[in-house]
Amino acid sequence: MSAATDRFLALTGARLPLVQAPMANFAGSALAIAALKAGAVGSLACAVLSPDQVAAEVAAIRAAAAGPINVNFFCHKLGPQPDESAWHAALAPFYQAEGVTPPAQPPALRKPFDAAMADAIEAVRPEIVSFHFGLPERDLLDRVRATGARIFGNATTLAEAHFLADAGVDAIIAQGFEAGGHAGHFLIGHRPIGVLALVRQILNHIDLPVIAAGGIADAGAAKGAVAAGAAAVQVGTAYLRTPEATTSAVHRRLLAEAKPEDSVFTNLFSGGLARGLRNRLIEALGPVSDVAPPFPYASAALAQLRAKAEADGRGDYSPLWAGQGVGLSDDEPAEDLTARLGAAALEGSRI
Repeated sequence: MSAATDRFLALTGARLPLVQAPMANFAGSALAIAALKAGAVGSLACAVLSPDQVAAEVAAIRAAAAGPINVNFFCHKLGPQPDESAWHAALAPFYQAEGVTPPAQPPALRKPFDAAMADAIEAVRPEIVSFHFGLPERDLLDRVRATGARIFGNATTLAEAHFLADAGVDAIIAQGFEAGGHAGHFLIGHRPIGVLALVRQILNHIDLPVIAAGGIADAGAAKGAVAAGAAAVQVGTAYLRTPEATTSAVHRRLLAEAKPEDSVFTNLFSGGLARGLRNRLIEALGPVSDVAPPFPYASAALAQLRAKAEADGRGDYSPLWAGQGVGLSDDEPAEDLTARLGAAALEGSRI
């Protein structure tokens, strides 16, 4: 076993060098339990949960499985309510076609990690706390560290990896451009780098375990990433078709039909750049629009359109998150998937 993988397993207490990705709206307690039972790091996506929900989900996971739990939070900057008139105007033809109207009032928004969530961390004491879009303010980060939790940060560039290392994180998730869902850039905008190139760059400059994320959807990719020097892999898209994921029926069907070239970066669904499958809205407006409000405001105007289409079995206005590993996985129980890809990653650590 490589020294890097040995270090990761000692750091986390996992038996396999694999992190089940914390995918907001897709990765709840059932998915984390399955990953833990197989020996990986089980992750709970907390960006859309309340502190009470975090506590309840962690309790459910602990009651069902032993092992290292990773709770994940967003650290985005929440600006003031933007003027959405241009966004609503761009969507007007779709409102008319679907017979729906824009929202009458702004809905609840995804909030960045705050003091209330720090209270929850102090109460439930997970083994790992990971952050997307940077890190929280120093006082909040210090509170998390004081619980004894290991801290993982997400980097999309070498500069972001240096920032995380300087802040004292315990491991770095190297998110390549292949990864599905939201790109976690936070310093200099979106400057996408392939996962293997990013892993190698970070390893050449920083002495921390590096977890490869992006396009890791089959055994060959898991083995190859660890053989290239990653301490572990983080797997996301491959889990979306497992029965434990809370993926919608229409999303599952489209994942089964998709090809890698169907996965594109778009800002239409949340206002932040995220990788997902092409659909009617992307084809009509283009993947990226200047009139889409900034993250996380853009999604509100799509809520009624999305609900109407999904009720008809269509994903025309849905965020169909998927990385470039789409098509490499199949319908499979999450525990089996974890064991299979984790074993491959272990094999890669012996090369």
